[in-house]
Amino acid sequence: MGLPHGVLDGAPAPAAVPVPVPVPAPASASAGARAALLVLADGRFPAGGHAHSGGAEAAVRAGRIHDARTLEEFCRGRLHTAGLTAAALAAAAAAGADPLGLDDAADARTPAPALRTAARRLGRQLMRAARATWPSPELDALAAARPRGAHQPVVLGLAARAAGLGPPDAALAAGHETVSGATTAAVRLLGLDPFDATAVLARLAPELDHVAARAAEAARRALSEGPDALPAASAPLLDLMAEQHAAWPVRLFAS
Repeated sequence: MGLPHGVLDGAPAPAAVPVPVPVPAPASASAGARAALLVLADGRFPAGGHAHSGGAEAAVRAGRIHDARTLEEFCRGRLHTAGLTAAALAAAAAAGADPLGLDDAADARTPAPALRTAARRLGRQLMRAARATWPSPELDALAAARPRGAHQPVVLGLAARAAGLGPPDAALAAGHETVSGATTAAVRLLGLDPFDATAVLARLAPELDHVAARAAEAARRALSEGPDALPAASAPLLDLMAEQHAAWPVRLFAS
């Protein structure tokens, strides 16, 4: 290793240059955990989402979704309402907020009984998959406290936390799930070209990033201010369609 100039000729050595100490990015996944986000957001993760359309089945029957353009409009509205609310709940759970309090907050933000039932059913299935994949005392405690299932975004946030992910990652996964389920369902319901459906998700990507950032900021505030700091964006038409859909005698999707 070379010596600093001046050490050999008797001149005083220059002052040591301080070595910057790396500062980890706040509340984000480490490099080693980042791949867990791909596992959690993968549509093949056995969380039961394939059986739910996110309101797309009712929207297709009502004529509100009939091509890629109307699918994009539907997903955009869903992302900025139900998606923002779900992303914030997931981010708060990943940040360490009380999951039982968050589950109550999710109930208050889900006025339609059909959607509450669907959210808990999805939460129960996700809990099974998450506990098998990332064993965690926090997941075990929530499963024991909510044996019939906690709301899916809350479970998603705790699963992200168990996987070493941070609130922004949990928010991103929740937001992605909000729109990806509807696009996948539209392919099956309409025979839509999968390339067109994937292009819808790609066009929504910048808005998904924005929603996830808003959700993570709200989760940060919720740690000190409580769940009331989380957004409660509503989509009344989704609520109404969910109740109608639940009464259908024959349907392809559970919700």
